[in-house]
Formats: sequence, structure tokens, C-alpha cells
Amino acid sequence: MPTPSTNEMEERLRDLARRSFWFAPALRAVRDQGLASWCIGAGAVRNLVWDALHDYPTPTHLADVDVAYFDATDLTPERDAAIQDRLRSALPGTPWEVTNQAAVHHWFEGHFGHAVEPLHSLHEAVASWPEYATCVGLTLNEDDSIGVIAPHGLDDLFGCIVRRNPTRVSLATYRQRVEQKNYASRWPKVRVVEA
Repeated sequence: MPTPSTNEMEERLRDLARRSFWFAPALRAVRDQGLASWCIGAGAVRNLVWDALHDYPTPTHLADVDVAYFDATDLTPERDAAIQDRLRSALPGTPWEVTNQAAVHHWFEGHFGHAVEPLHSLHEAVASWPEYATCVGLTLNEDDSIGVIAPHGLDDLFGCIVRRNPTRVSLATYRQRVEQKNYASRWPKVRVVEA
């Protein structure tokens, strides 16, 4: 079977998001917040795709729906909390997690043990996420078209490959994530690349 092209994978991803009973409403809810630069990404996109590739009729458990946005004019945690509260009101059953990527450098060292430089865009932020398969975000445009942010491509996502992105994630953090997330037991087709 030939490997799908980038365009084919992007279209499949858009189609999965459009047809999803939980992802499509989440995209609309975030778009309604009026953020200039945003996406739903990381584990939410991974679960959407890997559940489909495993023909799961019911979505696997998702700890949170990651909403990433970029706004260098307001780096306060209160802004994230206010957006998260509005999203909880819009879709109460969704486990929202809202993070301004422009502020990540303020808390990263305290959380992960090493300092990082400030990010300059949403695209750069998505490119820095822990595994290449989760370096993917989707946004809903005003015309209802779905934009795909995939700085490292979609091969790992659609290939069910967990591979460390060394941009910001240490070996120790990667190994801890692999152990905690227990990918292979949740999605048997997943292959973890040891770092």
C-alpha cells in the first residue's frame, strides 16, 4: 500500500475532525472566543487519529483538550483561566486546558527543570511539543475550513509512531511520558522509538 501524501493525510485529518462528535464542537467553541492565533492540538489530535486508525467506536480517555494560543500582549495566567472558564460554560463536559504559548518560558523551568527561550509564534510553539506525533494543531477558520499546523509533518501521527522531539523535551521527560501514557496498551499499533 503506497504511503499517503502530506495533502492526503491533511485531508484525512480534516475529515476526522469534521465528523467527530466531540472535536468539531470543540473547534467551534474555541473559534467563538475570538483569539487571533490558536489551535486545538497535542493529545486531542493524537487520540482523534489513533482511535480512528484502530477503528475504536468510542473515543479513548482524554485527560484534556489542549487549546494553545499565542498572544504576547497578555501573559497573565488569569487570561488563560478566563478563556478556560468560558469554554467550560460553552461545552461543560469537555476537559479544557488553555495555555498562552507566549508565556510558556515563564513557568517551563519550574515545571520541567530547565529554562527555555520565549516562543515567537503559535507555529514555533507547536513545533516544540514533546513528540512529533503530537506536534499537530487544528484551527477552525471563519469560513469553516480547518487549518492544519504540522511543522514536522504528519507521518508519525498517521504511522502511530511515538518519537521524541528534542527541541524542548529532555530524555528523562520523554521516557517518563512514554511510561505514564502507556501508548501501546491503549493503541496496539503504536510503535515507541526509544530515545
